Amino acid sequence: MVYILGISAFYHDSAASLIFGETIIAAAQEERFSRRKHDPRFPTQAIKYCLKEARISMSDVKYVVFYDKPLVKFERLLETYLAYAPFGLASYLAAMPVWLKEKLFLKRIIRKELESLSGLETKALPKLMFTEHHQSHAASAFFASPYDKAAVLCIDGVGEWATTTVWLGEGNSLKPSWQIDFPHSLGLLYSAFTYYTGFKVNSGEYKLMGLAPYGEPRYADLIRDNLIDVKDDGTYRLNMKYFGYASRLRMTNRKFDRLFGGPARTPESEITQKEMDIARSIQVVVEEIILKIASTIHRETGLKYLCLAGGVALNCVANGRLLREGPYEGIWIQPAAGDAGGSLGAAYSIWYQYLGNVRLSNNTHDKMRGAYLGPEYSDEEIIEFLGEVGAQYDHYDEQALIKQVAKMIEQGNVVGKFDGRMEFGPRALGNRSIIGDARSGKMQSIMNRKIKYRESFRPFAPMVKKDKASQWFDLTAQQESPYMLIVAPVKENKRCYSSSASQGQAIGLARLNGTRSEIPAVTHVDYTARVQTVDKKINPRLYNLLDEFEKNTGCPVMINTSFNVRGEPIVCTPEDAYRCFMRTGMDYLILGNVLLSKLKQPEVERDETWMEEFQLD
Repeated sequence: MVYILGISAFYHDSAASLIFGETIIAAAQEERFSRRKHDPRFPTQAIKYCLKEARISMSDVKYVVFYDKPLVKFERLLETYLAYAPFGLASYLAAMPVWLKEKLFLKRIIRKELESLSGLETKALPKLMFTEHHQSHAASAFFASPYDKAAVLCIDGVGEWATTTVWLGEGNSLKPSWQIDFPHSLGLLYSAFTYYTGFKVNSGEYKLMGLAPYGEPRYADLIRDNLIDVKDDGTYRLNMKYFGYASRLRMTNRKFDRLFGGPARTPESEITQKEMDIARSIQVVVEEIILKIASTIHRETGLKYLCLAGGVALNCVANGRLLREGPYEGIWIQPAAGDAGGSLGAAYSIWYQYLGNVRLSNNTHDKMRGAYLGPEYSDEEIIEFLGEVGAQYDHYDEQALIKQVAKMIEQGNVVGKFDGRMEFGPRALGNRSIIGDARSGKMQSIMNRKIKYRESFRPFAPMVKKDKASQWFDLTAQQESPYMLIVAPVKENKRCYSSSASQGQAIGLARLNGTRSEIPAVTHVDYTARVQTVDKKINPRLYNLLDEFEKNTGCPVMINTSFNVRGEPIVCTPEDAYRCFMRTGMDYLILGNVLLSKLKQPEVERDETWMEEFQLD
């Protein structure tokens, strides 16, 4: 067996993944180390971490694999500018210097970066290889999945040319079936509406999804009739007269503005019912298309299982509908479905497809190890740091700490939880999380405004014991959502219909005031929740905390939101966690087996200049 290092970089969410044979040793995004959200730069620090975790040097790595083919992407860029000339001149002039200086010569740049971080000469470096973008996505989904045979659907903005691809996976084989090419893109369609509703493209799409339940699909027919032609099999073409991303430096154009009655919302301005209705409309249309494509794949292949990757696979509302309404016995979604996960797929492509190694699967467990693939810190390292900053803390054994924290959550406290290995992908799954009582009607507002510093409408996710999930959410006993990528309805017998807001008489953000279930802090206005099921075999410490909380309250559900504030990456180190803890309204902080109370900490000078970049609406 050999070490293979996969990297994604230079476009969005650079990352590194290291495998040894088919075992994932480590994987992490560069943003967690650099503290620059969606950092696209070469993942130097992520690579160093992966090598450190494996206790090897670069000389021990056999292959380094990049998740994209830049020359093919450059070909698409040139052909697009020619097709839309002369309208693309401004975009062309902006893009060409970067390509001619850097991206066109990525092979040389990557080698220089590897030389710099390893100290090796070029001839001593691992063999450098490249995979296609959607091949990396597909490999990250299928080869990491529990299935021996499955269809694979990848949907994102755009790779080299492809925007939607279908693959057939069996054993160590992954074969392309069909694809839709740029400029026709479901991901870019969704991003166009992200832009139009005033959110940031490539990072605000989840806000658009979270806003959708507050609106009505009043614009859905307008979208279907004017923007996209969808066939019965789910294939589609966009009407490019309404979009600017292929030829200009913006997602939409004036014709788009006229169609929807005005210009795009100014970022951070008031969110109106129009934005809510538009969010709901595009969400409904995208869900319909995904269901049609998935049904077509099933009809063409007859396969029982479906794997998903690409940025659109992070649309957990669509995933929930696909699980409930689709024709598959099971679906599996790569937790790092975006570009970061391409680093893992690139490495797996070499191991299985290029080297032809046999793939082992058991149809029960995936290879992601719960996505806990990042760095962890010992109690000794944590205590050493706390001593340096003069922090006050108490050190517990694990069982005593769990009992103490469960009581604190029951009493309405908000706790930062930092222990174990950091998660790979955009979701915090209990090791770099902020947790609270899902039964509290006030907790959503408290966390959004005083801790996360983000928009009031943003929902929180529940984490629930895997064996109790079907009692609280519309999931069967066999269905699970370990990576918080499935939205499921709250069980009917757990819902509340006592207030006008929960009965649908309120409109817009006023619906936030309603109590909709026994776990209101994690129940969205449409009675759904983005569920994380916690398996005792995968994360026993987290499971035991939920179990202790259930013993005290009868409820096996807690709030789980990522340990960060708006605009910054999820925390990586004890220093990151302590800094975030001290500048927010969290009450307690867990660092390994150490517990800190905010009231006992030394006073620090309040520096809130960091918030200026992230002004609230």
